[in-house]
Amino acid sequence: MQDLALVRSITSGEAGAWRLLLGRHQANVYNLCLKLVGNRDLAEDLAQDTLVKIVQHIARFDGRAKFSTWLYRITMNVCLSRLRAEKVRRHSSLDDQPRDGTTSHAAMIAGREPGAMSSVQSAELSRNVLSALGTLEPEQRAILVLRDTRDLDYDQIAEILDVPVGTVKSRLFRARAALRTALEQLESGDGSCAEPENP
Repeated sequence: MQDLALVRSITSGEAGAWRLLLGRHQANVYNLCLKLVGNRDLAEDLAQDTLVKIVQHIARFDGRAKFSTWLYRITMNVCLSRLRAEKVRRHSSLDDQPRDGTTSHAAMIAGREPGAMSSVQSAELSRNVLSALGTLEPEQRAILVLRDTRDLDYDQIAEILDVPVGTVKSRLFRARAALRTALEQLESGDGSCAEPENP
């Protein structure tokens, strides 16, 4: 409701409402970009691009969906467009974690694995998941981020991606299968999931 009130203030000409609205969501936009592209500099650029698009297209927000859902959709589109255009296949290194106290997307996905593991095993799994995620298609990585790190439900993801719920479920199933396959290839030592070089 606070977001909606701020949007109404903006459309009524209250310029000061922009600072409040963008300030509420700037960190979330950056963190989502970082989880998708795994590179801090690129994430900063994409977050800036996203905020510019929000300013440019605020009149298109009709209030039927939550503002955060509309914001995630724009963020995803900006990131996926860049990933597709540049065919980026990089990911975060273990020592390039968010500094805001949040957990990396790979660690969160790894944390869903059953069984108690030692910290050494957990670190190795996180490393392997990061490498495997770096080999996935951008769309597969995106749906894993939305479901397994942002913890969004199927309806929210469907709204963000503008696809039916059934499509979300099938894409998520395929993404998890691709991640498992990539992890198995990595563990078998065939080298197909080697860490991509940073540009």
